[in-house]
Amino acid sequence: MDQTTGLITGPDGVERCFWHGNLPDYLHYHDHEWGRPVANDTRLFEKICLEGFQSGLSWLTILRKRDNFREAFAGFDIDRVARFGDSDVERLVGNAGIIRHRGKIVSTINNAKRAREMADEAGSLAAWFWKFEPGPLERPEVVDLAHLRANPTTAVSVRISKELKKRGWSFVGPTTVYAFMQAMGLVNDHLEGCACRAEVEAERQRFKRPG
Repeated sequence: MDQTTGLITGPDGVERCFWHGNLPDYLHYHDHEWGRPVANDTRLFEKICLEGFQSGLSWLTILRKRDNFREAFAGFDIDRVARFGDSDVERLVGNAGIIRHRGKIVSTINNAKRAREMADEAGSLAAWFWKFEPGPLERPEVVDLAHLRANPTTAVSVRISKELKKRGWSFVGPTTVYAFMQAMGLVNDHLEGCACRAEVEAERQRFKRPG
């Protein structure tokens, strides 16, 4: 990694953000998913839940277990997860294919119920989250390595976290929420010079905000 730019040269000779380390599955996630705008409620619910499970672990660990999580949590269908009961909690705690953290499992079921309430109120979960999209004055002029290292949270992620907690969500601290914002395209934090940055920004420009 270039210590100044935070870029790494891939096996194809292309420069990208450093954090995927050129691991094939992680590289694919960086190129085709991270930062690209999402308006699908199921995928948004999945992303925020998995960011909660990631707390204290590496994202790569979660990414490599994502198919197991999807199978275990009914594809992260909000209504189905909201109906999970005690027997489902025990089933999930015993599932070696996921992160067997009882608190996070219980939290996911609770958060599904809260997500349904928010979707009913706002029209969709996507409409609720996208109303928090930061304006130009809330974003850095240049997204560089210093910005990423200095900003594990932002004023917007703090606002979203507070609002979610007020509504009864759990495992949604400001750092978790900012990682979610980055992943679902609420912000474009691909580094300057990364081959994906302009492409993702163009996709965000074309994206029709829900609401």
